[in-house]
Amino acid sequence: MSALITTELVALDADLGTDKGSVVRRLAGLVAGAGRATGADALYEDAMAREAKAATGLPGGIAIPHCRSAAVTEASLGFARLDPKVDFGAPDGPADLAFLIAAPEHGDADHLTLLTALARALVRPEFVASLRAAGTPDEIVALVQEVVSPAESAGATAAATPSAPAVDTTAPQSTRSIVAVSACPTGIAHTYMAADKLTAAAKEMGVELHVETQGSSGSTPLDAAVIRKADAVIFAVDVGVKDRQRFAGKPVVQSGTKRAMNEPEVMIREALAAAEDPNARRVEGGGGGGDTGTPTTGGGGGPSGGAEVRRWLQTGVSYMIPFVAAGGLLIALGFLFGGYQIVNADPSADGLTYAQNWALNNTFFNLPSVAGVDHLNDGFLGYIGALCTLLGQTAFGFLVPALAGYIAYAIADRPGIVPGFVVGAVSVTVGAGFLGGVVGGIIAGFAALWISRWKLPTGVRGLQPVVIIPLLATLISSGLMVALLGRPLANVLTGLGNFLNDLTGTSAFVLGIILGLMMCFDLGGPVNKAAYVFATTGLTAQASHGSLVIMATVMAAGMVPPLAMAISTVLRPKLYSPAERDNGKAAWLLGASFISEGAIPFAAADPLRVIPSMMLGGATTGAIVASSGIELRAPHGGVFVFFAMSNAVLFLLAVIIGAIVGGLAVTVAKSIGRTPTDAVPEDAVDLEHAHAPAHGHAPAAPAGAAVAQQAS
Repeated sequence: MSALITTELVALDADLGTDKGSVVRRLAGLVAGAGRATGADALYEDAMAREAKAATGLPGGIAIPHCRSAAVTEASLGFARLDPKVDFGAPDGPADLAFLIAAPEHGDADHLTLLTALARALVRPEFVASLRAAGTPDEIVALVQEVVSPAESAGATAAATPSAPAVDTTAPQSTRSIVAVSACPTGIAHTYMAADKLTAAAKEMGVELHVETQGSSGSTPLDAAVIRKADAVIFAVDVGVKDRQRFAGKPVVQSGTKRAMNEPEVMIREALAAAEDPNARRVEGGGGGGDTGTPTTGGGGGPSGGAEVRRWLQTGVSYMIPFVAAGGLLIALGFLFGGYQIVNADPSADGLTYAQNWALNNTFFNLPSVAGVDHLNDGFLGYIGALCTLLGQTAFGFLVPALAGYIAYAIADRPGIVPGFVVGAVSVTVGAGFLGGVVGGIIAGFAALWISRWKLPTGVRGLQPVVIIPLLATLISSGLMVALLGRPLANVLTGLGNFLNDLTGTSAFVLGIILGLMMCFDLGGPVNKAAYVFATTGLTAQASHGSLVIMATVMAAGMVPPLAMAISTVLRPKLYSPAERDNGKAAWLLGASFISEGAIPFAAADPLRVIPSMMLGGATTGAIVASSGIELRAPHGGVFVFFAMSNAVLFLLAVIIGAIVGGLAVTVAKSIGRTPTDAVPEDAVDLEHAHAPAHGHAPAAPAGAAVAQQAS
């Protein structure tokens, strides 16, 4: 295995620009120049896409921009000691030390172990001081190699993932004991830095702490005896906790990894207080060695029932969206190359559309001919259009099964996937659509979770995950969908669709306002997702005028928040911190691409001023688009799918008007009795944004909450 860092990847006391984008671009150039990436631009774009979700600056003058990228051919570290310093969004000021952590998209375990060892070293003051004192690139390489050497990193991993082999739980204990789990979306940096910060703080406070890191380089589960002995649990996580039921009944404190890094002592004190509070929130479920109740009040902290439902739905939507984006854009390309009539029935092929007939019965060497058929292209373009349409329709077929399957997965982990996918497919068959997918996924998840907790005899326990759970959970959830729930849900969906499709004139104006408000209310959260999922599930091959107008309205309104904030940062830059002004620059492209989350950092810092202003702008755009009857046949892409719009000029004009309204509104709101805004709270975190992006969106928490996705 080659070295993670070489002298070619080090820049000392270098002027790499005045903003983080310039620094990341130069570091990406070092990685590509060393032959470790296929292109600097691709690596830069992946790193900045991660950076756009949240700042990667850490206290102490450190920045760790990082990403997994298909452009990276070999795990690498680019290092720069910056002069002048550059603001990466840390709460205590700009950074003079910057590591670009570049991991392959599917990194091997050994390299990921080394990367996490570096992240852990960055919480040690003596290591950071040595980086600042080094005089040559060779010294930097030696320092980094020392902390990421296999022996050192293995020891570090063991230190933060202890699995006490034997604990005498009967002996008197004078020291309070806490167990913790740390996990971040990429599993490279913050997972281990949070673990080390908690461990160091516990040692200073005289508290016994055992941490399980659920990261990319693997984890060693905490010993069951250690968990039983623990007085409380800390979940320092930005994603779901694996095997959470092990901690059932324990008092719990939960927050993001960033808070564990910044306030480890506070979290430990909260955990100790929760251990003494009989009304403290506890990990749901039974067993676990403690009270099995789950009061919703009291100390401790953790996700509420509403937060759990939101997590289930956002997980399902997050995994569903790639099917929507791929399928919808392929169908849009099919319309572009083949013509809009390509989804109509082909009279020469019984039961097949033009797309199906041409794609299945022709090849590049036998191209279709449709002479005399209006609005259809034949020959090579027609064949490409048919092929794209067929592939897109196939991808769309997975939309509801993926939604239901991953809702069930969020509830029951892997045992929920099979019954969830099956009930999603059944809901499509019975006409219940995405409503059936949501309801069925929840039923399948709880059925799988219930059956997984059965205490079966040893002889048949091995069959439980592979036979018993899939069989019974599928029978329960899909059986209920067919026998009881399918028809009522189908009737609701049909009635709602007919109502929306029939809206014209004043009613369409009102519909546009409602959809615009929904898209801007929580910037990728459950309300936003509800509007988006309704629009995309109506965007089928035989889409009606009403559903195409709804899709256009939803996309146009979703583009407004980032563009409005970008406009505001230009109009009154002094109202914003340097990090927010950087986010404003990125928001231009994010808004144009229909990525509403570009406005999340602004909403997190000042929700009461930002969210209502964004809703005003989104409602303006939604009303214009809906009342104008603009149609859109693509579910994603923003201005880049202009070819799928019935009136691209009016669509863009509506977006611009809404963005200006929103930008002016937020500028006025922030100017009234307000000094320049504070930085985004460091403990703000979006628990689900690590998985797949949602229609270009990353799931976000609701308005009014701290929702900025933290680097991980």
